[in-house]
Order: sequence, then C-alpha cells, then structure tokens
Amino acid sequence: QEVRLQRETHRRLKQYGSLRGKEVQPGEFWDIVVITAADRQQELAYRLQINEKLVRKELPLGVRYHVFSDPPGPKIGNGGSTLYAVQCLEQIYAAELERVTVMLIHAGGYSQRLPNASALGKIFTALPLGEPTYQMLDVKLAMYIDFPRNMKPGVLVTCADDLELYASGDLAVAFDRPGITALAHPSTLTIGTTHGVFVLGDSVSGYEELQYRQCKSYLHKPSIEKMHQSGAVNILQSEGSMPDAEVVYTDSLFYMDHYTVRRLLGFFRDLGGLSCEIDAYGDFLQALGPDATAEYTENVANVSKIESQLTDVRKKIYYLLRGTEFAVVLLNNSKFYHIGTTREYLRHFTSDPQLRAQLGLGSKVFSLVPGGAEETACVIQSVLDPTAAVSPDSVVEYSRLGPDVTIGGHCIVSGVSLPIGSHVPPKSFVSSFSLRVGEQLVYSTVALGIDDNLKTSVSSLADVSSLQFCGRSLSKCLDLWGIRVSQELFSGDPKALSLWTARIFPLGETLADSVKLSIEMLGGAACGESLGILGNVKRVSMEEILLHKDVEAMLHFRQLLYTDIVSHNL
Repeated sequence: QEVRLQRETHRRLKQYGSLRGKEVQPGEFWDIVVITAADRQQELAYRLQINEKLVRKELPLGVRYHVFSDPPGPKIGNGGSTLYAVQCLEQIYAAELERVTVMLIHAGGYSQRLPNASALGKIFTALPLGEPTYQMLDVKLAMYIDFPRNMKPGVLVTCADDLELYASGDLAVAFDRPGITALAHPSTLTIGTTHGVFVLGDSVSGYEELQYRQCKSYLHKPSIEKMHQSGAVNILQSEGSMPDAEVVYTDSLFYMDHYTVRRLLGFFRDLGGLSCEIDAYGDFLQALGPDATAEYTENVANVSKIESQLTDVRKKIYYLLRGTEFAVVLLNNSKFYHIGTTREYLRHFTSDPQLRAQLGLGSKVFSLVPGGAEETACVIQSVLDPTAAVSPDSVVEYSRLGPDVTIGGHCIVSGVSLPIGSHVPPKSFVSSFSLRVGEQLVYSTVALGIDDNLKTSVSSLADVSSLQFCGRSLSKCLDLWGIRVSQELFSGDPKALSLWTARIFPLGETLADSVKLSIEMLGGAACGESLGILGNVKRVSMEEILLHKDVEAMLHFRQLLYTDIVSHNL
C-alpha cells in the first residue's frame, strides 16, 4: 500500500513539474484556479505572488488564475467566500462558467497558529521540495492533477493548509456525478471529533483502494458517542496480517456540479448579502443525504461568532440543498496532512519519515549550506555562512545566516538576516517582516516561543499575567524588558488582549537591527535576564505588522536569495 501511495505521489509531482512554465492543452489541467483572500490587502499580496510565479515559470501557463477577497464588512466564513468567489466568476465568464473546471482554494485566514505564513499566506508556504522551491499551491495543484480529466464542469472546494496524498489503484477519482461528491479518508475516531465525518450507505464489497458510496448524512465535528449512534464507525478490513481497524471516514475536499453551483448562486443573489459566517463544510454538507435533518441549523457549538442571521441562513441552505445527490469517494489508501500550526510544520518537515518518503522531501532544498546543518534540520531557499550551525528538528526558510550563527533545536526561522554570532534559543519562533510606515521602509522581527498561543485573549489589563510568552507570564517578561503594562501596549479590540495585539515587537531601520533587538528580548525571557532597554523603543503588534506589511519588499528579499542561489549553482 505504502509503495503504491509513494509511487503515485511521485508520478503526480513529476507530471506537474513537466507542466510548470508550459502552455497546457484544453482538458489537461484546470481551466480556472481561484484563491480566496480575507481582505483587499491579502488579495494584492496573493496576486503579486501569483504573477511572480508566472514570470519565473513556476506555474502551468494558459490557466486563468484569480484572487478574490471577501467584501468589506462582517466576516462571511469560507462558505460565504465560496459563494462570493463564484459570483465574481459568473460576472467575468457569464455562460462560459457552465463549461469549465474550477479549483477554488480557501486561503483567507491570517495564520495565527503559523505566523511565518501570516503576511504572505499559507497557500504560499514553502515546502522542502523542488528546484526552485515548491510552495503549498504547487503541491496541491500536483496532487489534484488527475482530477480535471475525469471531471464534469463544476467547482472543487479545498483548503490552503492541508495535503491529500492517495493511491487509487486502476481507478481514477472521477467527479462526474450530479450533485456534490466529497473525498473521504479513513481516520481514527479521535481525529473524527475535529473533522467532518460521513455516514455511508451499505457496502457492496471488501477492501478496495477506491470506492464510490452514497452518503446518508454528514456529521460536523461529532463526539465519539454520536459517531457510534449514527452508524458512522466502520471496520476496515486490512490487507495481510494486520488486525481490522475501527475507522470513520473524514472529509477533505468536495466537488459541486455546475447545476448545484447555479442554485447556490441564485440563493446568494436573492439573499442580497451576508452578515454571518457560513462554513462550506458544516453548512453545505450537513444539509445533504437522506438522513440529514434541520437540527444542526440551531446548533452553534462550533461557531466562533454567533450572528442573528445565522440560523435563518442555515435553514435556507438546508432547504435549498435538501435532496441534492451526495456521493463519497472512499480513498482507503490515502494520507491527510494538516500543516497549519508551528508544531505540525516542524514535525512534517523535520521528523516525519512517512511524509518525507511520500513527497520526496529533502533537508537542504534550493539553498547554499556549506557548513553544519544537522540531517534532521530543514533549510529552504536560504544562504548560510560555512560557520553557521542549525540544530536538529529546526526549519530555516528564506533566510541569511551570518558567521557563527547558531539555531537551537525545534525552531522556526523565517525571512531573517541573522548577523554575526547571533544565537536563537531552542524552541523559538523568529520571523522578520518588512513594513511601510508613512513613506519609510522599516522592519520588525516577531520572536516568540514555538508553543506560544497568539490567539488566547484576556478581557482586562489585570489578566495580562495569564498570557504566556516562552513559558513565562507575559507580565514577568514585560518587567524584564522595561515595558509598562497599559492600554497603549495593545492594538485593536481593548476587550481582547493577546500576544497577537501586544505591541512587543521592536521596529528597526534595518533588518539586522530589528532581528538583534528581538533576539535579545527572546534570550532575556528564556533565561530571566533583565534588559530594561525597550521601554523607549518603538514597537508594533503582529496585528499592526499585517496592516503595514510591505509585500514587495519581502518578496524582493526572497528574490535576492533566489538570485544568489541560482548564480552560485550555475
């Protein structure tokens, strides 16, 4: 099984590699690829990167690439983004939309759990693969390369931070049925509690790598008890001597045929605008299957922000989609990987032998590493001095490491220029950003503990001590740095104070200045040493960094590294 999965994955990567920078033939690849963005600024960052990839011949040509940002106003969720993006396509292509294949990638988040992707987007996260470097977008396009030839016109909906690898034997995954067709992966019951789970119709045969099944209903993040009650638990008969396993089938991507897309568009037009978050999985798929009921429309347990319009819109979607045909493609020999958090990122890129073999990941990729980076360290599109050293289980991407620089274990170092003798303590996250403040180009380096939670928030200044920075109370760290706790310390919502909104990242006139200060802060917090020098230094929050980011300057820094590496390798 593993050998077949590896072989098919490598074949898809090779096939995609042969299309990069070439004009594709009709039906050979997607007609349209859409990436959604949270706001206008993110949209511009994505457009810029798509254009750069096209210029460098890193994407197939002759494909229509689009980026659509959500309309300004309340958040509309990935379901709202889907509807809005398809409406944008209809305005551009009109009746032609009925004849094309569309891949729609949800990429509208701010990547708070993997902040090195916050400015330029998770869909453009680099992987330790390819020359020049493959990004998440490339790998997704490669993994889905067989779909367009076996697909009727419609829209395939997928996320920016997951990968699905699969072997399907002699059969191809075909999206040629009416209604909605979803891919399903065998998973443990524990994994099922954080995903969508399919309740399947009766089985007609034993183990096959690929099976088409009707779906009776879809459960959104169910409890283990609910999975058993609903009949979602399956016994997977394994090949050979392995014991049979109790599994549920969890979701990843889904396809909507053009007729279903048209009905959803009509609904969206009639609605005249959304003021609540709709989930493409929870709110579209829960309406499907003969056993679906409207009960979920009232359940707001998994909703981040409850708006008055929510249950009304959910009910309308339920009655609109009820009765739509719902098929599931079981990929029994498949692997689903999520790369959305710092820990997942480190594990998958440094210490996961399975993913490394399946994708052919390397440890030193498109980089100049003349010295001592450990085998389980991962270096992507970076230039290292011969005396620089990177410890095991760390990732360095898009960076320049000077003489005698040392990186501790389990670190993420991204977009930085580390001056001579710098030391990054173990379990650190260090990422630099270029900002435009007024007319001036300045820099800020975000330095944190690898497990620090940027999303955890408190509602008052008195509770700031419960926020954690590098395993210490944030209040204690502020004391060490000589920074006073006040309302001015935080940007944004005064009732949601977090590491995301804390103004603790120094601004520097040069990249090296900003890195030096932030690493001193990190070192001080790690060993409890007082710096007392930062009270008067101008500082920004991660939230403000995204508001003022200068995408062109950040991409220019990457381009300089690219040029150095290419010229050295000639």
